[in-house]
Amino acid sequence: MLRSIDWWTVAIYVALLAFGWISVCGASYSYGDTDIFSLDTRSGMQIIWIGTSLCLGFVLLMLDSRFYDTFAYILYAALLLLLFVTIFNPHQIKGSRSWLVLGPLRLQPAEFAKFATALALAKVMSVYGFTIHNMKHFATALAVVLVPMMFIVLQKETGSALVYLSFFLMFYREGMPGSVLFTGVAMVIYFVVGIRFEEVMLMDTPTSVGKFVVLMLVQVFTAGMVYVYCKARREAWLILGYCLGITILALLFSEFVIPFDVVWVQIILTVALCLWLLWNGLGSRIKNYYFILLFAIGSVLFFYSADYVLNNVMEPHQRVRINVLLGLDEDLAGAGYNVHQSEIAIGSGGLEGKGFLNGTQTKLKFVPEQDTDFIFCTVGEEEGFLGSSAVLLLFLSLILRLIHLAERQPMRFGRIYGYSVVSIFLFHLFINVGMVLGLTPVIGIPLPFFSYGGSSLWGFTFLLFIFLRIDASREMSRR
Repeated sequence: MLRSIDWWTVAIYVALLAFGWISVCGASYSYGDTDIFSLDTRSGMQIIWIGTSLCLGFVLLMLDSRFYDTFAYILYAALLLLLFVTIFNPHQIKGSRSWLVLGPLRLQPAEFAKFATALALAKVMSVYGFTIHNMKHFATALAVVLVPMMFIVLQKETGSALVYLSFFLMFYREGMPGSVLFTGVAMVIYFVVGIRFEEVMLMDTPTSVGKFVVLMLVQVFTAGMVYVYCKARREAWLILGYCLGITILALLFSEFVIPFDVVWVQIILTVALCLWLLWNGLGSRIKNYYFILLFAIGSVLFFYSADYVLNNVMEPHQRVRINVLLGLDEDLAGAGYNVHQSEIAIGSGGLEGKGFLNGTQTKLKFVPEQDTDFIFCTVGEEEGFLGSSAVLLLFLSLILRLIHLAERQPMRFGRIYGYSVVSIFLFHLFINVGMVLGLTPVIGIPLPFFSYGGSSLWGFTFLLFIFLRIDASREMSRR
């Protein structure tokens, strides 16, 4: 079995652990500390977490690969029970009930639920006859993801819950229609554009730029989907022509004759477009017209409900974070403080960085959570652009290697689990580095193998080494 292990991946894992420990040292070091290996320091404790992770990885490799397939549902049920119990945890840490406190040890079950969910998904989707195009089958797989996600939200740990959306990348690899993924991207565009420019008026008219652009995008996207999925090219061009032409005429009338809100014209056009889709669906009996109709209606409902959710449902601190990200508020002393200080730290590193333990922003503790969620700013300050690029290239090599391993799996179970691991790592990397650079919302998720703490490090080790063990048994699977 040891000969079959992909040692390139293990080498990348060890390299990331080494870089991660160096970063924890830099982030947690204070002037005057004499022993970075002391267990009284975070750098010393991180050595314990790294050592236990290596032992854990070895144990996971020694288990029979059939163990993970056989006990996938049992592991999933056990973690669900643990997540449910954690909801009623009396210990709150930073407003979250997601931690179990066992004496001096603190564990976050949400970190371990990721690998259990990935195993359960692989088990469900590898059953003979399963197809993601069957709505019942897809709903079952979706429920496996949404149940732990719901429990984590009830723990007031929204950031960890959002990680479970990464499984949609695996669904896409396994045949989920691209339209579903496109719908998710479209919703993000609607939210960002609509909220960011809602109060900006178009030219000299009482028309909101945010609402105008979003409704125009709904019409353009709908015409594009009619062109692609219904093969009705002439009708798609007519839809586009009518919508753009009438909207431009209404805008000119509002600008030069009688000012009025052009959004009402766009709403009427969108309603007419929906009625046309319904009529063609009934006449041609082509189901794609109904799906496009749902997309159009859902887009409008999502946009108008997003504003309500932002202003009436979200907690004040969450609303401020989104406003700061979208540039609606600056708040450098409040919600935008973390990101602003992180950007200063990264920028101060320059090309080559200030050197190990020589960062000033991090040593003077200007960046909150700089050894956990914002640890990448330490990399930028001490190692500079070159060091940050090297770390990102190392992560890229891990992602590409895992994709290679997933593609060579002879069984669906191994491939699905492998792509689940890839999706989780990608989400963590993109969101964590993005929030440190001010490109994504601050949702508080760790950087794999870098952020301080045992739960996240053990959780990522579980994910990776279970997949390495499954991959090591691929030759046996062929026989």
